[in-house]
Amino acid sequence: MNITGAPQRIDDEGTYTAQAWAIDRLGSLTHYTYWYDHPPLGWIQIALYARLTNAFGRYDYAVFAAREFMVVVTMVSAVLLWMLARKLRLGRASATIAVLLFTVSPLALQFHRSVYLDNIAAMWMLAAFVLAFEKRHQLASFVGSAACFGIAVLSKETFLLALPLLAWLLWRNAHPSTRRYTLAVAATVLIVLGAAYVLLAAVKGEVFPAANRVSLFNGLTFQLSSRASSGSITDPTSLINKTFSMWWQLDPVGIVGAVCAGLGALFIKRLRAFAIMFLVLVAFMFRPGGYLPVPYVIILLPFGALLIGAVIDSAARVVYRKKPATSRRRLFGALVVLMSLVAATIAGPLWVAQLRGFFSADLDAPMRQAEAYTEANVPHDARLIVDDSMWVDLVTAGFARDNVTWYYKVDTDPAVEALSPNGWRDSDYIITTDSMRSLLSTSPDVNDAVQNSVVVASFGQGDALVEVRQIEPQGATQAQADATASTKARASAGAQLAENANLTMPLATRDLLTGGQVDARVILTLSELLSTSTVTVGDYPLVDGEGDDTRRQILITSLNGDQISSNPAAAAAAQAYFQGLTGMVKPAQISLTPAGLLVTFALGEPSGLLTPTP
Repeated sequence: MNITGAPQRIDDEGTYTAQAWAIDRLGSLTHYTYWYDHPPLGWIQIALYARLTNAFGRYDYAVFAAREFMVVVTMVSAVLLWMLARKLRLGRASATIAVLLFTVSPLALQFHRSVYLDNIAAMWMLAAFVLAFEKRHQLASFVGSAACFGIAVLSKETFLLALPLLAWLLWRNAHPSTRRYTLAVAATVLIVLGAAYVLLAAVKGEVFPAANRVSLFNGLTFQLSSRASSGSITDPTSLINKTFSMWWQLDPVGIVGAVCAGLGALFIKRLRAFAIMFLVLVAFMFRPGGYLPVPYVIILLPFGALLIGAVIDSAARVVYRKKPATSRRRLFGALVVLMSLVAATIAGPLWVAQLRGFFSADLDAPMRQAEAYTEANVPHDARLIVDDSMWVDLVTAGFARDNVTWYYKVDTDPAVEALSPNGWRDSDYIITTDSMRSLLSTSPDVNDAVQNSVVVASFGQGDALVEVRQIEPQGATQAQADATASTKARASAGAQLAENANLTMPLATRDLLTGGQVDARVILTLSELLSTSTVTVGDYPLVDGEGDDTRRQILITSLNGDQISSNPAAAAAAQAYFQGLTGMVKPAQISLTPAGLLVTFALGEPSGLLTPTP
């Protein structure tokens, strides 16, 4: 429900989608240079799903096609979590609680809807755990478990952190008589899968670093040690604080419940290993100098949901079982059940409010509006710097692939830098999103492009704000001076035009003309038309998303006293005049509306139309 509306698309989603699209449509691992930041198996699976289901062909926006695959992945993960809960001897009711927490918690829903490799890896990790509990056909089951875990790690390397738990499960569940053999085969399968990734780099000659070459070594170094620290949780400006605050805002009760369940599960033998794994993963977030990815919570979600369900199950059995328990255990069980009921009472209203937003809010509207505006108004030979969530859509809309640049690559990819010898000045437009704005401090060239650009259209507000900005190669200061001079020239010409006896218009519309807010092409073409005709102008309407500075549309309601909306001859005459214009004053679009003839000029007023070019 509403996966195209909430949450708003972000840059990471676009990256994994674009990489999958590149496999499906371009036959390459990525849409840019593959530099081993992540193993490619995750987006290969997205590409495979898209190819089998024609997902990219069924959606107007590529990210939503990949989100559909995330829904499928979450459904499979929910089934696997149920199976795992039952193998841990949870009752049906408790297993259901675990699955519900995993699927409909607002925190889970936020990330399960988003295109993250972690979701794919979580599915394979759960499959590995389920197979590790098999008692029959253990060789095949353990080989399958190792294979599934290898796929999980090759989908998202972070899931290697769960290897100790899998190893312990395989060791504990293996039959003593065949343990050495089955574990050796399973370990071999896991090692071979890992070696395949190294072999990929070796075949391409990219294992070790060298001049002008990406390498597996550099990719691993980046992920493990060279990424900037997320800072301290106590620093309100730090990345870890902002990330944790985002999680907390979505589901504070679930977070507290999962941690409490993890601590409580330490005292339950059959759950202890899962509790230790969960708490270690939680503690790992706070390691000094470490980097915390925003989707890291995805690996915690199945563990947290499982432990909450399992602890409630254990407590309920203590309270309700026929065989008497000790008074202390019964009191503890009753307390856990009571706390669970209180938590559910608190979480209920919070969840309802959050879920209502997921199912009804259209948070992605600003992104779609910005894309539609760009496709309709920005020249298709223009060079753009964009959020990666728009990359596929703009390329398929007709913009040249080399002219649509993912902002992250502007400062990091030598192949992209080679296409722009003058840096940001070689680009024409930049479309800013919250993802881009949050990383400007680490992208000097992108930051310069933003600082030396002017907003031509904006959509949404706050964190959802998306702006289409025109880059000014001569710099922001000179651009502002030129804009001031142009406004004065338009105001002067508009004031003279407003005195023409052949022109009629409302007072508010006259104020726009004399205030310098009407495009020079509108003024010139209207002036020429007035030399032979009487004209009534209804308005100088804004193009959707554009500000009030310069209006490049004109709505003509009557010509020579005849209403255009009701007189075909007048409408035809007005259309013929504007269709006959050429050169810099040629309109981009002419349309007959119920209110009159709407004439739209292309984005970007040419310089020197009203004043000589310096």
